[in-house]
Amino acid sequence: MELYELTCHELKEKLDRKEISSREITQAFLKRIEQVEDQIKAFVTITGDLALEQAEQYDAGEPVPGLGGLPYGLKDIICTRGVRTTASSKMLENFIPFYDATVAARLAAHKGIMLGKLNLDEFAMGSSTENSAFYPTRNPWDLDRVPGGSSGGSAAAVAAGEVPYSLGTDSGGSIRQPAAFCGVVGLKPTYGRVSRWGVMAYASSFDQVGVVSRDVRDCALVLNVIAGHDPKDSTSVNQAVPDYTSFLTTDIKGLKIAYPREYFQQGVDSEIRQVVKNALKHYEQLGAIVEEVSLPHSEYALPAYYLIAPAEASANLARYDGVRYGLRDLQAENVVDMFSRSRAAGFGDEVKRRIMLGTYALSTGYYDAYYLKALKVRRLIAEDFQKVFADYDLIVAPTTPTVAFRIGEHTDDLLTLYMNDILTVPVNMAGLPGMSVPCGFVNGMPVGMQIVGKPFDEGTIFKAAYAFEQTTDYHNARPNLGVSK
Repeated sequence: MELYELTCHELKEKLDRKEISSREITQAFLKRIEQVEDQIKAFVTITGDLALEQAEQYDAGEPVPGLGGLPYGLKDIICTRGVRTTASSKMLENFIPFYDATVAARLAAHKGIMLGKLNLDEFAMGSSTENSAFYPTRNPWDLDRVPGGSSGGSAAAVAAGEVPYSLGTDSGGSIRQPAAFCGVVGLKPTYGRVSRWGVMAYASSFDQVGVVSRDVRDCALVLNVIAGHDPKDSTSVNQAVPDYTSFLTTDIKGLKIAYPREYFQQGVDSEIRQVVKNALKHYEQLGAIVEEVSLPHSEYALPAYYLIAPAEASANLARYDGVRYGLRDLQAENVVDMFSRSRAAGFGDEVKRRIMLGTYALSTGYYDAYYLKALKVRRLIAEDFQKVFADYDLIVAPTTPTVAFRIGEHTDDLLTLYMNDILTVPVNMAGLPGMSVPCGFVNGMPVGMQIVGKPFDEGTIFKAAYAFEQTTDYHNARPNLGVSK
């Protein structure tokens, strides 16, 4: 087995036993990137020289536990000092931050090896990574299909073996959906569990940094490093962080799992429903208690999200005006033209669409009719989850209504494209933790099962996910990219 095929914990065992060096691991992944990147297009920027330098420094120093000496990739919306950070937008095509985001700093402090910055839908607005200003990323399982989005590069890079793990961001499913499409593990932690400082904002009350990994243990190892209070982030919660690997057990007897009937109805492909129902039967065989429940306001989550999130985006993206930083039109004859022409040239169609929608929802005469009403719906959705969690430990449902669709299939059908988030958005509306784990295949494409937990109870999610993973083989499947070793 090649080094790029190993998980983080497998690589770390070899590294700690001095069977291999950090430099050898890094070189193996850089070679893999060289082999497959032309097909996948997961990276915006590859930092090979920096990675080798960091690996040599690790090998020359004292061993560091956890993720020390292991490579990773970052979604290109997470700021990195001295390394270009674009948000996959022409607006920031040449932006180089002078500081690290908190999550990037924590990985660096644990002597991780950064391989580069990963492609996304521009400013995290999209469900397919087709909205990148540079190029679409492709799904390693079928190069004619999308990897999901907005963290498509983060998921595709892990699935293709270009990185052992990556960080993404999840505002409405942007980690879990691409993880499901690419057959890997994707975790959105509880809102406030991981710092957002230094992460370019899309919708501030939804955005959350999370993890994409090969298996559940790797995901726990990464969350151990990046979770925790950050005084620089006013939305960061000061709550103790457990060792998430301590929850990794296959004993789930008596665990109470709810599955919402609304997540298994029309709109979700019948094959997807059956795969996830089979997973629920597997949980029953492991000793869990599985029962049907209702989340009655789920059907309103998507329209409410597409009022609240664009409203927050219109405010957050107002800073990109050609004055402070980012693209500036130097030919404009006055400041008003400079503002409008800079934003027109710097933003893509989807970003412009959401800015206009959000500005409209916040405008005089429409604030109460649309935005305020959406906030009330958001509260009702959160209350639905609270009622279920009064009696159950977890909620299990499909992650996506379909498997990965073909590139360009929904370009002219935006409503269908937005519907891809219908099963993930409610979790963000309530600020809950959620994880997608591989649970089967439909027509050769991966299917993800979504496990949702109580606030700050990621541990129980890890427990259930690990039990399922260790008693099935889906996480061991790898796409065939036709590359000789």
